[in-house]
Amino acid sequence: MLRSFLIYLSKATWAQRLVTSWKFAWRAASRFVAGSSVQDAIQVVKDLNAKGINVTADHLGEATTTPDEAVKATQDILDLLDQIHASNVRANVSVKLSQIGLALDEGLCEKNLEQILTRARQYQNFVRIDMEDTPYTDKTIGMYERMRHKGFDNTGLVIQSYLYRTQKDTQVLLAEGTRFRLVKGAYKEPATLAFPKKADVDANFDCLTKIMIDGALAKGAQPLSSDGRIPPIPAIGSHDEKRLAYARTYAQQVGLPNQALEFQMLYGIRRDLQDKYVKEGIPVRVYVPYGTHWYPYFMRRLAERPANAWFFISNFFRK
Repeated sequence: MLRSFLIYLSKATWAQRLVTSWKFAWRAASRFVAGSSVQDAIQVVKDLNAKGINVTADHLGEATTTPDEAVKATQDILDLLDQIHASNVRANVSVKLSQIGLALDEGLCEKNLEQILTRARQYQNFVRIDMEDTPYTDKTIGMYERMRHKGFDNTGLVIQSYLYRTQKDTQVLLAEGTRFRLVKGAYKEPATLAFPKKADVDANFDCLTKIMIDGALAKGAQPLSSDGRIPPIPAIGSHDEKRLAYARTYAQQVGLPNQALEFQMLYGIRRDLQDKYVKEGIPVRVYVPYGTHWYPYFMRRLAERPANAWFFISNFFRK
């Protein structure tokens, strides 16, 4: 019930205006968001790199409402790629297609994404296309396929284990060597499209992990690039120790080298696990969001972890 309500609030304009007006809300959000500027993000990347952790940086924003906003968001992402290159940090970028115009005009989105991938290729860097809620699933996969057909091999996708369709999507996309980030999914979806029970989501997560690891072996177990920017085929995005343990155990059983597998976690969550796996020789990448459009991202993080939500609510009454 709480999770559904928080996901609803993440998309409610009235709630965004209200919450972002509270000074303490940003203090709470800053646990999960690196800051408002690209300079803030680069400093966090440097700090994480110093601990042996790679990064995917995300300039926050989604569902832009005008072409000008989509073009501005695209320029912000290009600036991020420039800063990563200039700073020589171990980081790539993540992009939401609704941020660069997918909901407005697919042609505009395609043009903007091609600009981003071209800049990333110039710097020998990588762009992860994030998966949003189901109205965008087919369009997102279709846009990814268009970029691959245009010769861009420096991009990959996020897949969500709570969707029934994901196993089939994964098997199809593996054939062309797609580099995946596997997550459980953070949106509210109907039972006709997504597993309603956590146990089923977890079981599908492990099944998809196995499929991805087998696919990575079939493609030659391509390792993480030496500069930390180009990820291997399977990236397991989770803070669930059981899911991570399953991935590691299965990879060891079938002989997938450590460097051909990556664990991905969110900035500000389970730092103990991040440090643990770095020490054990598993590549770890942290998703580092930044920017002024932090509200939807923050609300989804609260929805994922009720303890975070109650911490936020208790602060409201003490503000």
